[in-house]
Amino acid sequence: MTSIIANLNKTFDSRIRLGIMSILSVNDFADFSTMKDLLDLTDGNLASHLKTLETAEYIRSTKQFIDRKPNTRYTITELGKSSFQQHLNALEKLIN
Repeated sequence: MTSIIANLNKTFDSRIRLGIMSILSVNDFADFSTMKDLLDLTDGNLASHLKTLETAEYIRSTKQFIDRKPNTRYTITELGKSSFQQHLNALEKLIN
């Protein structure tokens, strides 16, 4: 049991970060507004969780303008994919 718990990643303990990673793992990208709507969060709350994941290098942001409005897109990195999958595997083992 201890080895299973050791494979859980504390970065993904938050339900919000778990949600962000879930969205990005099944989509090529998601922009800030889409994630805000899907997760029903305030700008500040979402931004702080995105920053945590960016700092850990699990996600990457790209800023652009669409119709003169700023738009930030997020994608999951290879490190993010492997770390998130390892976390999900550990959760599955813990449940079973």
